[in-house]
Amino acid sequence: MNPFEVESKDVNTYFMNWSKMYEKPYDKKTVDPFTKVRVILMNGTEFESNWFLHQFARHCDIPEIKREIAIIRSQEQQQQKRIASLKPKNENMLETTIGYEQLAIELTAILAQNEHNKDNLNALNFALLEDFDHLYRFANLLKMDYGIDSDFLVGKFTEIMPGRPTISEHRYPSDNIKRALNNKTAHPQSVLISNIITAAEQQTMNFYMNLANFYKNDYGRKLFSEIALIEEQHVSQYESLKDPNMTWLECWLLHEYTEAYLYYSMMNDETDEHIKAIWEDHFYMEVAHLKKASDLLKKYEKKIYTDVIPNPEFPKLLKFGENKEYIRKVIESTVTLTSDGEDYIENTELPSDSLFFRQQRTLNSDTETVPSHDVIIRSIKKLGKDYRYQDKPHPIPELDNRKKDNTTVGREGLIQDDEN
Repeated sequence: MNPFEVESKDVNTYFMNWSKMYEKPYDKKTVDPFTKVRVILMNGTEFESNWFLHQFARHCDIPEIKREIAIIRSQEQQQQKRIASLKPKNENMLETTIGYEQLAIELTAILAQNEHNKDNLNALNFALLEDFDHLYRFANLLKMDYGIDSDFLVGKFTEIMPGRPTISEHRYPSDNIKRALNNKTAHPQSVLISNIITAAEQQTMNFYMNLANFYKNDYGRKLFSEIALIEEQHVSQYESLKDPNMTWLECWLLHEYTEAYLYYSMMNDETDEHIKAIWEDHFYMEVAHLKKASDLLKKYEKKIYTDVIPNPEFPKLLKFGENKEYIRKVIESTVTLTSDGEDYIENTELPSDSLFFRQQRTLNSDTETVPSHDVIIRSIKKLGKDYRYQDKPHPIPELDNRKKDNTTVGREGLIQDDEN
């Protein structure tokens, strides 16, 4: 599939009326969990598009381009409103949060298994375990505050148990910056992956930043705030993988290509016929947007789309499915890693004055006040043991105890140094 060869209507014909923008929501009791994560993913994709086009407009002095940006940005906004309306009114904020974390886990696992670039792969596997742990923390909050089991919400496609403990995820900011791709030499799928995962994690970061002060109790508010800080680290990591040497128009073309790829993937993967029709409709809209960006690139930079996307045929489409065994293998092999500059290292190999340990001592000197730890302590106290859904024992024995939250895995080097 080459989207540049797909027929589409003129961009100006794609505006929607209110009826089309406000769709019938899915039923939270019967929805396929992967339909829900597709909705969250495409909502985030439209957020990314909107904010990118605002930044482009603020750095552009060509009136024609700014006017075309305004037209397409408005249509991306309408697409986002349409997708957002699919969430039902009776789905509470924590139930939605479980969907966000399931998306982060499953999307990252799928992308990692299709990654061709070693640096991208290491980044995906590294952050995967952190989102996996976030699901566990939020699932305990949901069970404790609402009595709802998250295994039903994730359809038992995703296990719910500790990953790299959230307390061990706090790093010095500069250690989140990684090696960037060169889009001209990188595999096309690697270029798409860096775009997709950045948009998805950015949406999660924004969601938690906005939700934190709306939660009903202090320990829940603090948990959202803590995990929002980790999502900031993930966005920093993933955006640093993207090629920084592209022009604004080249970036726009790649954004539209990424959206077209995702909508085409969603329409081929979707099981809900009503929602599948939305993905198909949006795909053709994105083809029109893509062609407009291509025309502007040619007019103002004298480049054709293959100068930016040498092989425009879509690579393997994104398809959601179960990834339990892959995730378990990643946990087993990387749970004690931390970030050290552009690389990853066992935390026990770091010197006591490393940036990671310095940041840990600043943020987490009093372990008992760390929100992600506090939530599990409260859950164990109320429920008798933590809430989990696992098919078999945890691959890390230290994380298998359901009556005590582990705060040392991933911080062993710090604990040893402080004891000495």
